[in-house]
Parts: sequence; C-alpha cells; structure tokens
Amino acid sequence: MSEPRYISKSQQRVLQMQFVLAGNELYGLAPGEIATAMAIGQSQVTRDLANLEAAGIAERVPETHRWRLSPRVGQIGLSMLESLDKAQRKVDEIRQRYSRLS
Repeated sequence: MSEPRYISKSQQRVLQMQFVLAGNELYGLAPGEIATAMAIGQSQVTRDLANLEAAGIAERVPETHRWRLSPRVGQIGLSMLESLDKAQRKVDEIRQRYSRLS
C-alpha cells in the first residue's frame, strides 16, 4: 500500500531530525553526524537545520557550533505535563466528590 499523497518527505525528514537531535542537548551533534544517522546528504541537513532554527526548535551549541534541540522543545513538554497535572487534579476532585459518604 502506498503512502498517502499528503505526506511530504521533506517535512517527515525534518521531523525525524528532531528525534535524532533528542538526547544530545549537552554537546549537540555535528551536521555530518546527523547526516550519517539519517542516511542523507549534508546539504539536506544544513537546509533542515536552518528551518528548525528559524522555527525555534533547534539551536547551535555556542561553544562547539554543533546542533541541539532548543529549550523551547523542553518548554513544550513541560507545558504538556502541567496540563496533564491540571486535568488529573480535576479528575481527583470529581472522584473525591463522588466517593464521599453523605
């Protein structure tokens, strides 16, 4: 079965690059390392990193000029966890109301 026509290989590649960068926040990765990990050319890596940087998703490590995910990615994750915590508190409140004996 073929992929749906609305799937963009370039967009999928940029998304995959985020997974490759994840876990390398301290030292980052060199473009060549990213290219090897993804089995793509360095020109594609350069273009995709520029797009991730413009979106605030990736940044260069100041000391090494290697690439890593930006703090914005972590902030998104923390925002999701806060939302889930808020929802859990609401569920707990409702559960407590329903479990009280009158």
